[in-house]
Amino acid sequence: MVSSLTKTTVKQGVIVLGLMALGLIALHFFSVDIAHAQLISTEDVPQNVSDATGGEGSFRTLARTIVNFFLYFLGFLATLMIIYGGVLYVTSGGNDESTGKAKKILLYAVVGIIVILLSYAIVNTVIGAGVGDQAST
Repeated sequence: MVSSLTKTTVKQGVIVLGLMALGLIALHFFSVDIAHAQLISTEDVPQNVSDATGGEGSFRTLARTIVNFFLYFLGFLATLMIIYGGVLYVTSGGNDESTGKAKKILLYAVVGIIVILLSYAIVNTVIGAGVGDQAST
């Protein structure tokens, strides 16, 4: 029993250390150049922001773009969960445990989509009001 616990602990430790190493490698690979760090200033100067971010004119539009990307991604995941829950529900064959699990997945996925839609509306309204434009992108 002690050896199996030790093997499991060692295996989990190796996985965690491997993921940490991959994260550090990715951080180093995607790190900001020193030349780009000189473009950062305390002011929201459109030219500096545009140079540092690859074309975005202000921090607000950059923040809106990043937040919208993550919300779209979460919406995609929630849609996949609805499909998974539907397949699980259809293939449950009357088994109460599988049916209950599928219903919970569907309920949580629908609640997630509602939260994502509300987040999208709030973020774009608040950031859009700060920028001063009326149209959402």
